[in-house]
Amino acid sequence: MLRPIDELEKALSRLPGLGRRSAARAALALVREPVRLMEPLVAALRDAGTNVRCCSRCGAFTLIDRDPCDFCTDATRDGSSICVVEEPADIVSIESSGAFHGRYHALGGKLSPSRRLGPEKLRLRELGERVRAEGITEVLLGLSTDMEGDATAGYIVELLRGSGVKVTRLAFGLPVDSGIAYSDPLTLRRAIANRINQ
Repeated sequence: MLRPIDELEKALSRLPGLGRRSAARAALALVREPVRLMEPLVAALRDAGTNVRCCSRCGAFTLIDRDPCDFCTDATRDGSSICVVEEPADIVSIESSGAFHGRYHALGGKLSPSRRLGPEKLRLRELGERVRAEGITEVLLGLSTDMEGDATAGYIVELLRGSGVKVTRLAFGLPVDSGIAYSDPLTLRRAIANRINQ
């Protein structure tokens, strides 16, 4: 195969959800129709790379000129509750459920010794600071239900112990070993409505 196509295929295969064969098909389609497919994709990638950032306060995706983001500055949101998620994409999933109206905090991952992600690599210190500074009364843990998500939840419970903050966790509907991003809005709505104390 030609080196540029091979490099394009390798780059695409690093994206979540695209295996080697899907990446190969996508690469060939892009090369076959550069005006219709490749040029708009390159422009969109450049635009997102230049203009989209993570909010300095909560970690959600935002435009570079809107920092803090709309979630952090919207006065109609419940400022007393904060939903902690692993990634900014999880915020999008929870928002689509329409069940949570507080603020967010994306950790940037979850505790994982195998991937060398310890507490210092996540936005845990910032979470503690926000809870103290913003008068948070409830922290809802919207974390994956796998072993690493459970370990992260346990760490947060210990981090906030003695702060007087109620720590809850999403309940019914989330399958074990699954992430927020793979859940449908109804499942997330039920999980938020039936959250449990930690």
